[in-house]
Amino acid sequence: MPITEKVTLHALPPSHPCKAVGAALEYKEIEYEWVDLPYGEHIGMMEEMYGEGKTRVPGLTIGEERVHGSTNIFQRIEELSPEKPLYPEGVADEVREAELWAAGDLQDFGRRVCWGALYFRPECLGRMNGIDELDPAGTDFAMKFIRSTWKYHNVTCEKVAEDLGRLPGMVDQIDGFAEAGLVDGENPTAADLQIGSTVWTLATVGDVRPVFEGSAAARVAERYFGEIPELVPAGAFPARWVKLRA
Repeated sequence: MPITEKVTLHALPPSHPCKAVGAALEYKEIEYEWVDLPYGEHIGMMEEMYGEGKTRVPGLTIGEERVHGSTNIFQRIEELSPEKPLYPEGVADEVREAELWAAGDLQDFGRRVCWGALYFRPECLGRMNGIDELDPAGTDFAMKFIRSTWKYHNVTCEKVAEDLGRLPGMVDQIDGFAEAGLVDGENPTAADLQIGSTVWTLATVGDVRPVFEGSAAARVAERYFGEIPELVPAGAFPARWVKLRA
């Protein structure tokens, strides 16, 4: 049964969980409006719309109903529109488990590594919104903005270096999901979209692109989110921080 009420996705343009929700709505052929919230102001706006402590995007309104967070949104639209399932029969529980991992550990990982790279290459921030390399004045602004983002997401160089060391194992884990039939199949699952959106974002960082080459993670990211541009050139991170797959 089609959803007849107005559906609105409250988002930020570079947010990978927002991209995942948008892809899920499109796959299920649910008409919706994507509304970009202003950076900084989005925290208060989200809390006002979705409740105390719910400061992060995405949020989805379905008529008067308000659903916060990508995993909750996926579950709700699956209930309302069960056709073209995101949790296929036979592997639904395993897909849900992989989705929760992607929406938790992998998603936070993606934030730290991407904002970590931009800390070292702040002039590239504009590329996230389709703007070429920033001029000096724009770079000054970007540096202040990125520092505030590090504080908000509790990013440190120590954490970023640790994350980069873990990345090859995470890519192997996604390959394992593919072997188990949870991702990289004929039709997208919730795990495909949650994983693919974060991997797409991660692979825009030149230092980590080689880690994904030939992997199920890369296939899923490009299949559902398109060709991956290099937005932060290789060399942002110290070379000894980056680990490749065996």
